[in-house]
Amino acid sequence: MSKIEDFKQFVKNNPSLLKYVKNKEKTWQQFYEIYDMYGESKDAWKDYLEETSVNTVNALGVSDIINWIKNVDVDKMQESISSVQRVLGVLEDLGNNNVKPEYKPRPLYKHFED
Repeated sequence: MSKIEDFKQFVKNNPSLLKYVKNKEKTWQQFYEIYDMYGESKDAWKDYLEETSVNTVNALGVSDIINWIKNVDVDKMQESISSVQRVLGVLEDLGNNNVKPEYKPRPLYKHFED
């Protein structure tokens, strides 16, 4: 792999670098230069890589979910639910039309529709 591909894999393995870029404390170019010079040496990255704990991961997950919920368009969601309900209703009707009526044997005392 090339050095850039190695760096991309390093970033995927260490998502904590993303917060520095989002906060505009560092750029990807600056991180790449560190990676190019020192590689994956723990001493070079100790200021930027943090030990991920379960609480940090959960906190990020909850905030992501909250942000996603804030961005949901309720009207579009209602339209989608309505369209799914209509499709299910049509499928149910199609399923009911193909059902044969239950067989009822003719009583023994009846002959030729008397």
